[in-house]
Order: sequence, then structure tokens, then C-alpha cells
Amino acid sequence: MSAPTTTPQAGTRDIPPAARPRPSQAGGGPSNRLRAWVTRAPLLPALVFMIVVTQLPFVATLVVSLFDWNALYPEARSFSGFANYAEVLGDAELRDSVVTTVLLTATVVLVSLVLGLLLALLLDRTFKGRGVVRTLLIAPFLLVPVAAALLWKHVLYNPEYGLLNGMLTWLFGDDAPQPDWVAEMPLGAVEVALIWQWTPFMMLILLAGLQSRPADAIEAARIDGAGAWQIFRYLTLPHLRRYLELGALLGSIYIVQNFDAVFTITSGGLGTANLPYTIYQTFYQGHEYGLASAAGVLVVIGSLIIATLALRVVSSLFREEARS
Repeated sequence: MSAPTTTPQAGTRDIPPAARPRPSQAGGGPSNRLRAWVTRAPLLPALVFMIVVTQLPFVATLVVSLFDWNALYPEARSFSGFANYAEVLGDAELRDSVVTTVLLTATVVLVSLVLGLLLALLLDRTFKGRGVVRTLLIAPFLLVPVAAALLWKHVLYNPEYGLLNGMLTWLFGDDAPQPDWVAEMPLGAVEVALIWQWTPFMMLILLAGLQSRPADAIEAARIDGAGAWQIFRYLTLPHLRRYLELGALLGSIYIVQNFDAVFTITSGGLGTANLPYTIYQTFYQGHEYGLASAAGVLVVIGSLIIATLALRVVSSLFREEARS
């Protein structure tokens, strides 16, 4: 009697042996879903840490913003819904701080972009000592913000021993004017300090854009007789458009939230209180936790909108680099 023969199933008869499912995949080993979770497992601690550090405080702020909560009268705390948001949006002092924040941000970003572009064009050339110059130009951005603000307030702006007034005396003698820079131009003093610190950031972004220009197109333009201004206007500037947008958006995200320079140089006085400083006053000096939290939530929403635009610009930059 002959041994029974086994015939392959109809569904697997025509499948090559190498493509047939292995026993470990058919159910004897870990499933694909489990394998995927094992692959992602090293990232879970970082994800949990990010949620604990960023999302939980924001949720707590969102909850507090719905309460009428003054720290001096904790027993009078009550749920107020969106009344804090209505009060924040209708507050004249907050509207003034919004205008100040817009002026401060726009001035610092635009001037930093222009100066950063000029410095990037300089560093894009080859000259002796370029590495040292680049390091010195980057140094202001590496300083702690409070230290940079103290440097400008006491070393440069001080009317008695500051370097600015000392330079005026050295140039024009003892009869030279000795202005009190912070008192006479408070918002300008904050803007200059921030421009000095953020110009290197813009320079680095634009220098990366300059070094990614297609060399063959520039060489062809020179062979065709194009001058330096024509190359800059018709080749370099269009190529730098995305980098300029990226620098403006990232700079806006950080400068909108700037607190150190305003607090250190002017303490929010003389019309220099921006949104972060106004929230600080409401929270720590006015003890109005609900109002301060509502204002903070609105600032976060505005920052998220700007950050979304920045991410779109970054993704479009990566797509353009991948196509080139």
C-alpha cells in the first residue's frame, strides 16, 4: 500500500517557495504589530518626558484659565468659563502690550534679516581669517539672554560709565552730550540689544542658503556678462526667499516670547511691556492666576500658528533640496 501524498493547497500552488509565509510569520513568532512596538520602544521614554514637561502644564494652564482665581483670596475661587478670555481681549493694557510686541518683533526681525544677509554675503567670500570672523560674529547668539541684556544695560547704555557715552566723549570732547539711552529711547534700547543677539542667527540661516546655490547657474550667468548686482537680484535673492521666510518665522516665534531683555533693561516701564511681561505682571504682581493663564493660552495659540507656518516653510525647503 503506497504512502499518501500531500498536495499543496490551491492558494499556494503557484507561489514560489521563497515568497510563501514562514511559520514564524504565520503565528509561531511575534506579530508585525508587536515587532513595530518593539522598534518604537526606545522612543517611548522621550515621548513620555515630552508629554509630562510640555502638555501637562499646558492642560493645567488651560484649566486654570477657566476660573476666577486670585491668589490673595483663594477661598473665593470660582468657575468663570470664558469670562477671563473676554476680559483679556478687552483689556486696554493688554492691547497696548500687543502693539508693543508687534512693533518689537517686526523691527528686530526685519533689521536682523538685513544685517544677517549682509554678513552672510561677506562670509560667503574667501578671505584670510574667515573662520575667526565667523566665530566672533556667532558669539552674541551664544550668550545667555539675561547676560546679554545686562551687558547692554550696564556696559553700554549706562549714562555715567557706559561705553556709548564714553565714545561720544572721546570723539567730541567734554562738551559731548551724555544721553540716558534707556530713559530717552526705551523701546529702541531693547530692540538694539535683541538685534545684536539675533543677527548671528539670521546670518547662519542665510549663509547656509548662500552655500547651497547652484554654482553652475552662477558661472553661466557670469559667462553671459551678468554683473554682481544682477546675479544677486535674479539668482541669489530668489534662491534665498525660502531661507528668508524661515529666518523671519523662527525669529518671530522666539522674539514674540522674549521676556529677558524687557525685564532686565526697562522692567517693562516706559511703554516697553510686551505680552510675556504683561502676563508676568498679571500673574506674579496682580496674583490673577485665571487672567494670566488665559493670556498665556492666547499667546501659545498665536505662537502655534506661526510655528505651523515655519514648519511648512521647512518642509518645502526639504522638498526643494530633494528635487535639486
